[in-house]
Amino acid sequence: MHEYDVIVVGAGGAGLRTAIAAQEAGADVAIVTKLHPVRSHTGAAEGGVNAALHPDDSVEDHAYETMKGSDYLADAPAVETFAENIPREVVQLERWGMAFSREEDGRISQRPFGGMAFPRTAYAGAETGHHLLHTMYEQVVKRGITVYDEWYVTRLVVTDEDDPADRRCHGVVAIDIGTGEVAGFHARNGVVLATGGAGQVFEHTTNAISNSADGMAMAYRAGVPLEDMEFIQFHPTTLPSTGVLITEGVRGEGGILYNAEGERFMFERGYANNAGELASRDVVSRAELTEVNEGRGIEDEYVHLDMRHLGEERIIDRLENIVHLAEDFEGVDPLEEPMPVKPGCHYTMGGIETDENGRTRIDGLYAAGECACVSMHGANRLGGNSLAELLVFGERAGRDAAGGEIEEPEVPTGRTDDAEEADFEPPVALGTAGVEPAPVADGGAMAASPADLVENAAESERARIDRLLERDDGVNHARIRATVQDTMGQHVNVFREESGLEQALRDVLEARSLYQEVHVEDPSRTFNTDLIQALETRNVIDVAETIVVGALAREEFRGAHWREKHQTRKDDEWLKHTFVSWNDGDPKLWYRPVVLEGEMQNYEPKERSY
Repeated sequence: MHEYDVIVVGAGGAGLRTAIAAQEAGADVAIVTKLHPVRSHTGAAEGGVNAALHPDDSVEDHAYETMKGSDYLADAPAVETFAENIPREVVQLERWGMAFSREEDGRISQRPFGGMAFPRTAYAGAETGHHLLHTMYEQVVKRGITVYDEWYVTRLVVTDEDDPADRRCHGVVAIDIGTGEVAGFHARNGVVLATGGAGQVFEHTTNAISNSADGMAMAYRAGVPLEDMEFIQFHPTTLPSTGVLITEGVRGEGGILYNAEGERFMFERGYANNAGELASRDVVSRAELTEVNEGRGIEDEYVHLDMRHLGEERIIDRLENIVHLAEDFEGVDPLEEPMPVKPGCHYTMGGIETDENGRTRIDGLYAAGECACVSMHGANRLGGNSLAELLVFGERAGRDAAGGEIEEPEVPTGRTDDAEEADFEPPVALGTAGVEPAPVADGGAMAASPADLVENAAESERARIDRLLERDDGVNHARIRATVQDTMGQHVNVFREESGLEQALRDVLEARSLYQEVHVEDPSRTFNTDLIQALETRNVIDVAETIVVGALAREEFRGAHWREKHQTRKDDEWLKHTFVSWNDGDPKLWYRPVVLEGEMQNYEPKERSY
């Protein structure tokens, strides 16, 4: 068994920033990650990182535009904490040596992004995430932080009190992908989940195949609510054949969207008369699919994104990797012809409920980055705010987990006095207990030491994995995952209807039933990706269900959440967050009001237009 003060699960941007902060606060830190850090999905972030750096910009404007972009479903204390702290984080990256693009006078270059009235997005060409990962990994190496790469965490070690608020997380159990060894990791102070988003719930996604909702699902089954899961961001410019991302930086630099009739439809069809292509992502995604659905799409599937007028010199200087992506994955040279694009699943705006310090309802368990929901994106995330978020809240989670000095949070967690039980009856039974061992330590182990609890959990996981490997036949995990991805893509996409959402729940139930017979064909212990993907698929099922439940319950139109029969934002009824609690296999839905009062200002909901 391994033992550290703080264990960080995941080594993308959030995990690396968390580990550095925890080490700076004096903790003995380890990172446990199923990928090598510089292969993490953060490297796919192309556009940039938002921060009010310019003297003519302001933290207050950044906070206001983030609240507006969220369609007033973000919590003001989280948004203001974010906007106040991100300029310092960007400067820190610069001092660590990050290769930002620069103006002739040496200042960090910033460009326009959707939903913002000021060019606030700092960038490093169109490979900002890649540079960010490498810069922080250098700091991890420099500081001697231990990294267990290609170790897949399968379980949190959490005590089993009835009320999750009384539970304590003591560590994790992980499998060494290279050898098949299963080992416990005891965390004396805390575990921080930084496992990224849930893009693998959908088939057409910009997310890496590693983004299988692992942290969300483990925290959920351990008793932490998942918040606002219905809000999935669909990015308007992904390549049709693969889902590979074409950065918003293309539109930020002046790229134009055209339909099959050659119309610049964002203006000519009145979708965003002021901002055009730089409206927020939810607006542009709906506009593109409306064009396709009304017969003005190209090959009935996509629209064109044209950047030829920018000129080769500017394109190569600022967007060179886009040229290569379009050539490699679509066979299109964007210096000579427009690129085909369509919306694709891009970002999970909900996630593990946390406060501004990354704390969850379980003592000793934290979350940061895309897997977490500190509630700063609400119903729609602005481009450039995700790298910024993982820096600010990764740093705070790491510092808090290590016992460093930090301000008390203002965003509440758990069932506060103003929480509300949902009047919601799903069309099919949700969740189930008994498919696998419970995720928490059994009551008989309560008197044992934390280290004993970790070892007991590791032994339980060894037995579970042995059973999977020894099963002679059953259902292939790829078939089960495809069942989920197909129904999510068909029924829980940009446009949503009640009957489709109900069908999606039935399909998820079928996948859950099939999973009881999941079969791993490769019996070996060495680099058994068949086993890893079988374990991931259980996480995909559980998280998909929470997305559909939230989407079915929220009967309004807000941000990325469009409902056919509910075409208005209903502030009187729905200025509230949705939560789904696992309840030991009996999921329940409940609500808590949005916090719109901040220290900078109160954010009165207004009609959102661009």
